Amino acid sequence: MSRFEPSPDPAPDSSAAPAAIVRPKSYTAPSASRVRHLVAAALVTAFMAATGWVALPVGPVPVTLQVFGVVLAALLLSWEWAAVALAIYLVLGSAGVPVFALGTAGLGVVLGPTGGYVIGFALAAPAGAWVRQMLERRGIKQVIADACSAVLVIAVIYLIGWFQLAAVTNMGLLKAFAFGVVPFVVPDAAKAAVAIAVASAVRGSGVRL
Repeated sequence: MSRFEPSPDPAPDSSAAPAAIVRPKSYTAPSASRVRHLVAAALVTAFMAATGWVALPVGPVPVTLQVFGVVLAALLLSWEWAAVALAIYLVLGSAGVPVFALGTAGLGVVLGPTGGYVIGFALAAPAGAWVRQMLERRGIKQVIADACSAVLVIAVIYLIGWFQLAAVTNMGLLKAFAFGVVPFVVPDAAKAAVAIAVASAVRGSGVRL
């Protein structure tokens, strides 16, 4: 070979790894279970908004059907989806959408005398759902798990609502208890009983959320 003749190109290395081919990620449709959860959470939020307009202004705290919706959410949804449903309700109302009792809305309601009940809704639903799921995993009879969940839901709502009512109005704990808890015990117990019956019927129909 002449000193001026270019050397031939080296042969490609057949042992080299081929270049990786980057493929676009394919779209994965949400599972049927996730869609059911989304729909159920949306229905709970819509129910809470609708029943807020059906209220009796009895004293400083109106009577509504919303406790029924909160208990039903705790009985039918997982604690995560119960939290989502009631958090959306709370955010909508705080942002000005008239979904609170008597069609009220705004942060003024949340921070006002009856705002503790609204905050209680958002905390009680996931707490009740968590207790129900825990009892179900331990093999406790469904009706007992539901009853324990319902009692906890109402207790959380009352506790937060009662203390905020007393703090904002300066009426004292005893007077706030008389106005903000006592008148609602019997009606809310009835709502909880109906919610337990409805949840049992939903499960009996084969619908799983």
